[in-house]
Amino acid sequence: MANRLANAQSLYLRKHAENPIDWWPWCDEAIEIARREDKPIFLSIGYSSCHWCTVMEGEAFSDPQIAAYTNDNFLPIKLDREERPDLDSIYMQTLQLMVGQGGWPLNVFLIPETLVPFYGGTYFPLTPRYGRPGFLNVLQQLRQYYDTQKDKLKQIESDMLESLDRSVTIPADLEVAGDTSLFEAALLERGLYVSTKIIEPEGRAPCFPMMPYAETALRGVRFDLGEGVEPRSICQQRGFDLALGGIFDHVGGGFHRYTVDATWTVPHFEKMLYDNGQILEYLANLWRLGLCDPSFDRAVRSTVNWLKREMTAPEGYFYAAQDADSFSTSSEREPEEGTFYVWKDIQLRQHLSDREYAALADAFDIADAGNFEGSNVLQRRRGGELDDTVEAALAKLFALRYGEGADAEKPFPPARNNREAKTRKWSGRIPPVTDTKAIVAWNSLAISGLAQASIAFENRDYLALACRAADFILQHQWENGRFHRLNYEGNPSVLAQAEDYALFVKALLDLHQAGATAYLDAAVKVQAEFDESLWSVEFGGYYNTASDANGAPIVRERSYTDNATPASNGIALANLVRLALLTEDAEYLDRAEQGLKSFVRVLKKMPQACPSLVSALDWYQHATLVRTTEAEVADFAMQYCPTVALKVVTELPEGAVGVVCRGLTCLEPALDRDRMLEQIQQSQTRRS
Repeated sequence: MANRLANAQSLYLRKHAENPIDWWPWCDEAIEIARREDKPIFLSIGYSSCHWCTVMEGEAFSDPQIAAYTNDNFLPIKLDREERPDLDSIYMQTLQLMVGQGGWPLNVFLIPETLVPFYGGTYFPLTPRYGRPGFLNVLQQLRQYYDTQKDKLKQIESDMLESLDRSVTIPADLEVAGDTSLFEAALLERGLYVSTKIIEPEGRAPCFPMMPYAETALRGVRFDLGEGVEPRSICQQRGFDLALGGIFDHVGGGFHRYTVDATWTVPHFEKMLYDNGQILEYLANLWRLGLCDPSFDRAVRSTVNWLKREMTAPEGYFYAAQDADSFSTSSEREPEEGTFYVWKDIQLRQHLSDREYAALADAFDIADAGNFEGSNVLQRRRGGELDDTVEAALAKLFALRYGEGADAEKPFPPARNNREAKTRKWSGRIPPVTDTKAIVAWNSLAISGLAQASIAFENRDYLALACRAADFILQHQWENGRFHRLNYEGNPSVLAQAEDYALFVKALLDLHQAGATAYLDAAVKVQAEFDESLWSVEFGGYYNTASDANGAPIVRERSYTDNATPASNGIALANLVRLALLTEDAEYLDRAEQGLKSFVRVLKKMPQACPSLVSALDWYQHATLVRTTEAEVADFAMQYCPTVALKVVTELPEGAVGVVCRGLTCLEPALDRDRMLEQIQQSQTRRS
């Protein structure tokens, strides 16, 4: 019998609808029942494409004995972290405070009155293994502790609240002696150096894209960072790791979330929209920098095709993610990781000609024994062009995976759940489940990536795809005058959070810079709502969540720490500088300065935590506006100029091709392109 999650909009919650556990969604009613009955809350947080979340759902959460004990002794709540990243962030912090590390599934046990955790962990097995206790034993001990150790619970509660309150402001141990100027060159260059070192190849596993760090490191190519660090070569290598490695799906396009090894070979196979949007932007920026390896172009083209084929709703927005796991046959009970993507050597030999197999084996690292559980994950041996024979072999593998007649650019229907995956007749392999909700922040990352790629590769189709998604958000994500984060089948849901505002404003500005100039007005309007709803008057910067949001977290954070996605405040403060340049309204610059000052101690002491703030600081120190004509703007847009905003004007001084303004000061009109480019380059490396 289905539980109360059966009617949830979230795919992740619905995956738990058949559990015998009496799950609640996060809501006031559930919390009130826990308080009235004095039951500790068992809060379990995950997301639909999380492999170990799926494992725990099929093991512990499906076990009748565990369910009976949980239902009698706890108030169980399931939460989709993609719906409520603000709550996920708070409880991930608490888990890290308790055990020193985190991850998903994120399982925490809360004191019902205050919603403060007193214990937590990630994956709990059904029975003891992997050095972890069985879940039933954990539950029994925690209920006994809750009933008999009230004084200790009070102390845990007090300590945890104190730690969380400190996290809202800049921690006291980050005090900096004296005033650190926002124009101090060393402040920026230290941040660029740290991000570059973080993405420098070290041979350690696992390997994550870490795109906020890579984007910030790329900015360092303009400077001599010293200590033998060469940002250009390090950033190029990150591009090769992505475009050549097994993290990239060389047959169908799109990037997986990370690799489990140090050689970028075997991925954790889920594909997240947020990774793919950021990687598109990064590869486009490498290309604009002049690092034009054909493998980058191929990776971008294939990924855009994947977006169009598998990740774009008929309405124009982008789906959120695809699972790591899929079924090899419809008779299997549980899906297996990577089944859709890997190839046994015998399959390759059976379906390819001898010439094609030999060409594929020369271009890719494949072997009889495989590199992943007896199968092969395709990984390229070198960059450059793939010859026609290799491309023909990959096209055959595409047809085997998706079915004869499948087109790389034509829509391929999503499997929306396991039942649909197993019952629909597929002409090729059974695909992984696709989470078809729209997330504004993640759509925004894809829009930005497509906008930048449209400039770098001079492809207007990329821009058109991005504009469709932006238009959908502008037309459908406001309800009762408020911006919303999610869309389920045409219905907006959950008030927008800081990352939604910040990344969408950035996306609109990126569209403007790609030539879709009408989006500047939209960016101004969204920014005004962002300022009104989430700006911290007391501290500066932006809160994650509006004060009137339903089920607000126990503290209001101002996120400055980057993870797989960039931190909202770093993106937001960079947006303010860009808006100041493009609208010539200095109030935006004042707000950017106030926000950066509120985080200056973090920039000084913890640049490894906040690459997006480092990028915002770069914008602030090197803000450059270029006024030029429509005829000239495309050529300048092709250059990698990370702190430049381009503005099309109809009138210029006689004989000039453009005017460059360094912050608040305009230079003499440039009479030719070379002089203008020289002024731009000087403006991006000036010392203020």
